[in-house]
Amino acid sequence: MMTAVLASRVLGLIRDAVIASKFGQSFNSDIYFAAFSIPDLFSFLITGGALSAVFIPVFTEKLTQGKEEEAWHIFNSLVCVMVIGITTLVIFGEIFARPLVAIMNFGFTPYKIAQATPLTRIVLPAQLCFFVGGLLMGTQYARHQFLIPALGPIIYNLGIIFGGVVLVRWFGVAGLCWGVLIGAIIGNLALQLWATIRNGMRFHFTLDLKHPDIKKVWLLMLPLLLGQALPQVSIIVNKMFASTLGNGPQSILNRANMIMQVPLGIFAQAIAVAIFPTLATQAALKRKDQMQSTTSLGIRAIFFLTIPASVFMIVLSRSIIQLLLQHGQFTSMDSVDTATALSYYAIGIFAWSAQSIIARTFYAMMDTITPIIIGTIVTAVFVPMNWLFMKTLNMGYAGLALATTIAAVLNMIWLAEVLRRRLKGLEGRRLIQSTLKITVSSLIAGSAAYGCRLLFDHRLHPLTTHHVKVVSGITLLVSAGIGIAVYLLFAMILKIEELQVAIRLLRRKALDN
Repeated sequence: MMTAVLASRVLGLIRDAVIASKFGQSFNSDIYFAAFSIPDLFSFLITGGALSAVFIPVFTEKLTQGKEEEAWHIFNSLVCVMVIGITTLVIFGEIFARPLVAIMNFGFTPYKIAQATPLTRIVLPAQLCFFVGGLLMGTQYARHQFLIPALGPIIYNLGIIFGGVVLVRWFGVAGLCWGVLIGAIIGNLALQLWATIRNGMRFHFTLDLKHPDIKKVWLLMLPLLLGQALPQVSIIVNKMFASTLGNGPQSILNRANMIMQVPLGIFAQAIAVAIFPTLATQAALKRKDQMQSTTSLGIRAIFFLTIPASVFMIVLSRSIIQLLLQHGQFTSMDSVDTATALSYYAIGIFAWSAQSIIARTFYAMMDTITPIIIGTIVTAVFVPMNWLFMKTLNMGYAGLALATTIAAVLNMIWLAEVLRRRLKGLEGRRLIQSTLKITVSSLIAGSAAYGCRLLFDHRLHPLTTHHVKVVSGITLLVSAGIGIAVYLLFAMILKIEELQVAIRLLRRKALDN
């Protein structure tokens, strides 16, 4: 499973490098990313990820009780409802693709809308594969079978790479979209269907919406949907406003956001997963004093890892983009633009990560409503904030990235304050002292990395014309290495206790995997 996930991440980078090489940041790359606007909206509305998350425990419970017939009955009912619902939405999207694309990309010219519309129609049916495939994967997870589900994203990425390398020769940018559809059909639907049939799937058409467990699935979905509203909505809203800025900004924000997500997936997920069982136990025993310590510990460990990650990503942003994306049609100016957006997104890494700990503390207390209310209000503020930074302050696409970061920080602070009152404290003095030490160490380490980058830029600049990836790779490796060494040195000098805590939590997560 871990090997497959790593392979999927690597292929994802290769996929994005292929797309960047073929189309750079231009009219064609914008209409390709715009083709996902309607599918992304449908994905948000239908909550496929939330459906899978709440279906798996219900399906597993029936299997462990020896009620396999009932487990497949629940599966069949959910599949039939989802197929009917998603097919209806897809048909609706196919018919009204043009006006929907115009709404979701309200800054596009009529010609750009006309070019993005057929691409949207190609990509839309893939949603059926994702949602049904998610349920099929869920039945395999319930049986502790992880390999075939893990292969789904790998095949999906291979499909897009195939589209970018082969199909674009005949279909242009539409070749990428055909690659998306091919990858989704093979990896997310056909392969998962084969594996589920092999596991004894018993399909029959049913729409038993009154079954208590099916009602339970639908009811559990809503808090999960609303609880993750801000991260999903921020991407959709950013793209909508970016559509008013001409050719390129949508592509810039998509790529910068994708790279910003890497440390979130590595650090935030690892520590949040490692710490959640402890929080759940303490909440069940109503030990608020211990929950204070555990939550504070989790936040401090997150800050220890993500504040320096933010600093390094900001000072080395151009080298990161050059190494990953600069090739073919993706120019040095494209690297500068994407690095600018990445820098503004990266400021908020610590906030996105910390709120994953804070939200889990609420969930451990079986309170899913508070994160929903706060997230919804912040989202409502975030939407006009995009216009304020983009137009009023004349920051363009960089303002959209900054608005996302400010919304994340606001959401984190608000959640933390409510939680502090609920638990009657979060070891505030200890948290502030630790954060100050981590910030000072990170800034010193970032300065060292930045100085090293400037030295390499000066000495190796003549080589960048023909060997930009080699130069950026060396610059990134040496600068980041020196920066990390300096950070760890000052962490020991300032006696930052989270050094050992973070190592222990990450090691526990690795052992759990």
